[in-house]
Amino acid sequence: MRPTLGRLQDGYCPPVSSARLLKLLGLLQSRREWSGAELAERLGVTTRTVRRDVGKLRLLDYPVHASMGTSGGGYRLGPGAALPPLLLDDDEAVAVAVGLRTASGIENIGETAVRALLKVEQVLPSALRHRVAALEIATVPHTSGPVVEVGLLTAVGSACRDRRRIRFAYAGHSGEESLREAEPHRLVTWGRRWYLVAWDVLREDWRTFRLDRMNLRTTFGARFTPREIPGGDAGAFVAARVADRWPVQGVVRLSVPASEADEWRSYGEVVTVDETSCHVRVGGETMDDVVFMLASITVEFEVVSPPALAAALVRAADRFRRAAEL
Repeated sequence: MRPTLGRLQDGYCPPVSSARLLKLLGLLQSRREWSGAELAERLGVTTRTVRRDVGKLRLLDYPVHASMGTSGGGYRLGPGAALPPLLLDDDEAVAVAVGLRTASGIENIGETAVRALLKVEQVLPSALRHRVAALEIATVPHTSGPVVEVGLLTAVGSACRDRRRIRFAYAGHSGEESLREAEPHRLVTWGRRWYLVAWDVLREDWRTFRLDRMNLRTTFGARFTPREIPGGDAGAFVAARVADRWPVQGVVRLSVPASEADEWRSYGEVVTVDETSCHVRVGGETMDDVVFMLASITVEFEVVSPPALAAALVRAADRFRRAAEL
């Protein structure tokens, strides 16, 4: 099977030495250690040629370690200072693409998974794209949030990456649909939902759009010059815009100044109280969702409102205490 990622463009046949170098790299990435004799046999060359090709890989910053011994010694590809290009065969490429699609629903991993998925699917041959699509039919979402098609995620993600305008129909809170044209900047996962942070061209203002309410009409429009997202943090921008739309909300007072609360701005709006404390407003589908988010806060805090949040925290603390006593 031919390498899929990192391979040269279809239709171009590299010189024999370059093709052999790619094959050597693929072998080193497929197993922890190879003897010089094994590599020579697989490549159809002498152990001396293997040593020379290993030297070429080192010049390309691949950390190939060698050990002395009979039959030309052993070779192992070690970790480097940066991630080098990977060579994957067809089955491995399909597995990576499917895995990234599954990871798209995992909290704090989703955005990174989509960026990686865009890179993988960009170089997948058509036949492998069809294999990935066929496997997706049997994929079960791991999130209880609204379902967003991977095709929509990758299309919008590509527009963000390539700085191209998009047109789409958007259903608002009332269900009324409107046609939008926007400059897409960032995809954000927040509270089990996907949001797009974009500049609304017609309204001349920044907006957040839920992807499950979008119906994409035009993917690759005119290119645009990137603007700076208000506050510079896409996650905080989404949190501040959508927190007040959640059916359940809570406000807590953190024992740190607002200037030290950047870590929690993605939870919701942060408001200064005084020099040593700030308020954070958190929203969710249920009070348990709010408790779950607050459980990751690592500084002292107290409940401001509502009283139901304090009761939910006490119930959760009791469950944790009982679990620790078992």
